[in-house]
Amino acid sequence: MDILLLDTLIPEAVGWLQTRHTVEYRPELADDLSALRKAAYKTQGIVFPRQTVVTREFLDFLPKLKALGRLHVGTDNTDLEACHERGIKVVHASSANVRSNAEYLLSSLLMLYRRGLVSSLMGSRYPTAQLGRELHGSTVGILGLAPTGHTLANILSSLGVRLIGYDPALHHTAPIWERLRIEPVSLPELVSRADAVSVQMLYAPRFKGFVNDKLLAPCKPNQLWVGISRSELFNEAALAAALCDGRIEACVLDGAEASFLGEGSPLRGVKNLFVTPRLGSQTREARLRSSWYVAHRIHEAITVRHGGSESLASAPMDLEMPGFVSPSQWADPDFMHR
Repeated sequence: MDILLLDTLIPEAVGWLQTRHTVEYRPELADDLSALRKAAYKTQGIVFPRQTVVTREFLDFLPKLKALGRLHVGTDNTDLEACHERGIKVVHASSANVRSNAEYLLSSLLMLYRRGLVSSLMGSRYPTAQLGRELHGSTVGILGLAPTGHTLANILSSLGVRLIGYDPALHHTAPIWERLRIEPVSLPELVSRADAVSVQMLYAPRFKGFVNDKLLAPCKPNQLWVGISRSELFNEAALAAALCDGRIEACVLDGAEASFLGEGSPLRGVKNLFVTPRLGSQTREARLRSSWYVAHRIHEAITVRHGGSESLASAPMDLEMPGFVSPSQWADPDFMHR
């Protein structure tokens, strides 16, 4: 085969690829690396799911591979140096999930501000009597100016939210702060002033345990936290202490690693911590954008390498307009699980 799909693309993108290449959808191979090596020995392009780690040793069994694609953001589970040495193009939909992640953070903030609504929807006859709050007029700390932070800042500004922010990789004089209407502040000032904090920092090993006792010490009492960053960013013991002593009233995090709440973790059983299984990127529109982007770029890598002359503009690439999936497919509850 030319292209092996271990992750799910939308049907239109698969059909578009199938008119140009031989394509197989074999998601079961993602968890059986031995079978995958045999099946993909002559494959030129593979779309991997998030959980499959691509190492230098694994690439040794794929001598024909020209392109490696992923639908999610991040390349920490791919040996980029080994791919570069072998001339393998690494494709990941880096911007396809920006809006869906920003809306996830917004919805998490709204739920924490109005938890009585959530408990009522879950069937509680006596929803929490705690008085809710309005986002308008409150202060939200933007911790990390990854692209999702840009989109979230624009949304929150339109709702009348006061924004303060910090990014360890961005100087406080950078023009982007003013452009996004975020007041750049120090870390202690951010956690002492904000009513809520949104975390979307890009992760690097040097930031392991970045959210620690020192950072959380000056927290404004009853602060709310939401985040989509890697769970390694948090020191588990420090976060547990802040959640238990009232500095952080409640926290919603997306996509934490299994060990984050595993046996022996100080966060295990903490009732005001809510962890969701990578729901931030799970929208139909995000899947549409990422599917077309990955399909287009893998086709491009294979075609160019073989001297193909087909116009690459023939792939639908209007990533903001979900017009390539029929209404009947959007209405199909099983569509996203195919």
